[in-house]
Amino acid sequence: MLKVDDVFVSYGQSEALHGIRFEAARNETVAIMGRNGMGKTTLFKSLIGILPLKSGTVSVDGNDVSKDESFRRVAKGIAYVPQGRQIFSTLTVEENIRTGLESTREHTIPDEIYALFPVLFDMRRRKGGNLSGGQQQQLAIARALVSNPKVLLLDEPTEGIQPSIIKDIARALNEIRKLREITIVVSEQVLSFALDVADRLFVIEGGRLVHESARSSADAEKIREYLSV
Repeated sequence: MLKVDDVFVSYGQSEALHGIRFEAARNETVAIMGRNGMGKTTLFKSLIGILPLKSGTVSVDGNDVSKDESFRRVAKGIAYVPQGRQIFSTLTVEENIRTGLESTREHTIPDEIYALFPVLFDMRRRKGGNLSGGQQQQLAIARALVSNPKVLLLDEPTEGIQPSIIKDIARALNEIRKLREITIVVSEQVLSFALDVADRLFVIEGGRLVHESARSSADAEKIREYLSV
C-alpha cells in the first residue's frame, strides 16, 4: 500500500535522509523508531509532501505521489497526524473533525469516529484549545481518519501523553485496522507502545534505516540501545 524507494531529502546543502527504503502492506502497522533529531519527522513530512524529495519515490496503492502537493496526496489516500497535534484551538472539536472532510464528498462525521473516541463526542462543542494533550491527540487522529485514508501517518503520537491515554490510543489504532484494514505508519520513541501496535519495527539513525525486525522476533534490548545512545 505504501512504498518508499531510495528517498533522499535535504535542507539546503545538508542531507537529512539518505536512501530511505521500506514498504508497508495493506492492514499493516509499521513503526519508525529513533531518538530526536534522527530524521523521523523529516521522513513523515516528505511522505505527506511538506518537504520535497531530492530523489527517490513515494507510492500509494501503486500510484506515484512523489511530485504531488500535500492536498493531492491526501486526496490519493494519505492522512497525516503531525507531531504536536496542531489542532485548531479556536474551533470546536466537531469543527476540527469536519476540516478533515474537505478532501472528501462527505458532510457528516461517521459514527465510528465517536465510537473510537467517545470523549470527543462528549466534548464536541468544546474548543479544541481547552482539551488536554491526550484529548487533542485523539482529536488529531479523528480529523485524519474522516478523510478515509488508505495510509495513516502518525508522528510521535505518544509525546507528552499520560500512560492511560497512550493505552487508549493503542486500542483505537488496533481497532481502526480491524474496521478499515488501512496501513498505519507511526514514528515513536516509546518501545512498549510500538510493540502494542506495530507488526514491524524499523530504527532510523542519522537519516538512515539501520534496523528492521518483526514484532514477533524484535530484540527489545537492541532497539532500546538505539533509542538510548
